[in-house]
Amino acid sequence: MRRILAILMENEPGSLSRIVGLFSQRAFNIESLTVAPTEDSSLSRMTIATKGDDKILEQIVKQVNKLIDVIKITDITDRSHLERELLLVKVAAMSDKSRTEVKRITDIFRGSIVDIGKQIYTVQLTGDAEKLNAFIETLKNETEIIEAVRSGTVGIARGEKALRI
Repeated sequence: MRRILAILMENEPGSLSRIVGLFSQRAFNIESLTVAPTEDSSLSRMTIATKGDDKILEQIVKQVNKLIDVIKITDITDRSHLERELLLVKVAAMSDKSRTEVKRITDIFRGSIVDIGKQIYTVQLTGDAEKLNAFIETLKNETEIIEAVRSGTVGIARGEKALRI
């Protein structure tokens, strides 16, 4: 089962490696990991997307929660939440036809062209993983994808509840 974990932690060297180490010790794969400072620069928020056995994940969550740098960990998977990823993709745009198709597909998916070269367009798109995967598959049918990079999942619970101290 796919799980999304939100972790509030001290913004200190080594915090990330201690958390990732717990996953590694249990041979539990991390599908995506994002981390950045919060509005309070002394704190960071980490979002981990993972798949696997619920019992092992429950143990990892308990162990992560015991780490001194961790303030709070929440599994937001079963709660009402928002998930987003960022995709940047370079595509070949060598002819008028391919440039028109890239623009059309980008507009349909509500993305934007953020850089234009002589023969390459760079497109930015945000959304859930399914949307980004569909966009990539659609592009593959129309033009050559030169390079793609994804941010990984970030998630936040809906409503007034917040991951705070």
